[in-house]
Amino acid sequence: MSTGSRNTWEAWARSVPPLACVSTREPCPDPMATATRLARSGLAGQYVVYEADGGVWHFAAGSDVSVTADTGGITARAAGRTWTSQTDGRPLAAFAGALSALRDEDDEGSRGAENAGGRHFYGWAAFELAHLLHADPASAGDRPLLHAMVPSVEVTLGGDSTVVRAVDEAWARKVADLLAEPAAGQSSARDEPVREGTEGIIAAGSAAYGRAVARTVGDIRAGLLEKAVVSRKVPLPAERRPDFPATYLAGRRANTPARSYLLDLGGYRAAGFSPETVLEVGDDGRVSTQPLAGTRALGADRAENERRRAELLSDPKEIHEHAVSVRLAWDEMAAVCSPGSVVVEEYMAVRPRGSVQHLASRVTGRLRPDAGPWDAFASLFPAITATGVSKRTALETLARHEDGPRGLYGGAVFRGSTGGALDAALVLRTLIGTGDEAWLRAGAGVTAQSSPEREIEETCEKLRSVAPYLRFSAD
Repeated sequence: MSTGSRNTWEAWARSVPPLACVSTREPCPDPMATATRLARSGLAGQYVVYEADGGVWHFAAGSDVSVTADTGGITARAAGRTWTSQTDGRPLAAFAGALSALRDEDDEGSRGAENAGGRHFYGWAAFELAHLLHADPASAGDRPLLHAMVPSVEVTLGGDSTVVRAVDEAWARKVADLLAEPAAGQSSARDEPVREGTEGIIAAGSAAYGRAVARTVGDIRAGLLEKAVVSRKVPLPAERRPDFPATYLAGRRANTPARSYLLDLGGYRAAGFSPETVLEVGDDGRVSTQPLAGTRALGADRAENERRRAELLSDPKEIHEHAVSVRLAWDEMAAVCSPGSVVVEEYMAVRPRGSVQHLASRVTGRLRPDAGPWDAFASLFPAITATGVSKRTALETLARHEDGPRGLYGGAVFRGSTGGALDAALVLRTLIGTGDEAWLRAGAGVTAQSSPEREIEETCEKLRSVAPYLRFSAD
């Protein structure tokens, strides 16, 4: 980063107020519902709910402090001011550089022991960032590729306590008042799946998708690549406006995700139940990724689920798809980790994820001393299970065979800290909205053994993790 850019971000970081007011309360009996209620409160212009590992929910809100990057430029906002700089076609490096200035402010010791580990930020990365990192930069488009918010208030809802951090007493009181309100009774009927109309929604575009799968199989058999994760977009009816918080609450009660999130941030709205993480980086430099590839339906019949599980573990196409994903994840981890530190801690386990079950593995390592969390993100993003093998040729294939840009789908929603931690969820099984448009999207891993009929059915199986839990506004 140039000296001029560093001076720009240092000035921005000095304008970011610390979370000076910290209080601890009794734990909430239903942290998921409490986080959703905070999101619905209209506390600030932008918010994120992020479910981390271990059943901890984070709610963050604010509209004053943000960083947004696209192919050409980066914009940061704080205290009513705006700072801009060029990215020179490297938006992720510029984005990481801006956020690193916050770390420098933390290092001055002004934040207090209660914020050990640094200040947190929340954001998203669009799938098209992948074209700049691994393929054709011209395919990245001109829309924002990265966005992060540094919250004015953050609430951590854990099993032992509820912790509120705010920039001042006014924000702290607003949250305290909301937490003190009696929780509305949760109607179990409101959370039940809605079957009527669901199959019609998820079937939209399946014929065109089958043709895209067939063309991709042809590319693979011609030797252009090994695997591509081809997806299809399912637009929701324009006359019905989704209720994102209600969809999130109903869907999360029925799903078993690795991470979940609810957000209105940087132009996107989303309610999602991510089956896997793109990466997890700890303050100590330990990094891991969790590729899931290979799918069968998961329903209420235990015997049928066991039959499908056995079928999944013995299906040559699914095993091959999973093995090549793990192989590439290993290579991408090795590029940023210390020699000899990369290991496969779990291989080809079966994990339930809502309406489906997946083959799952975990690859871990230790970051090199000269590498940071965003170096790992650059190597691993987007998840191999959302692109294909090789990643470059898969991205080129998807650009040819998919209808339009993916945007948030296949990208990441993340929570990070200036202390070096970064937790990024893969955006799948998600209701997405921008402007007046809302949609679902699902994909399937296509290999030489794929058939259009089976891959269409796999996308339907995945869409059933979200579609029955769609809730719409009454107005």
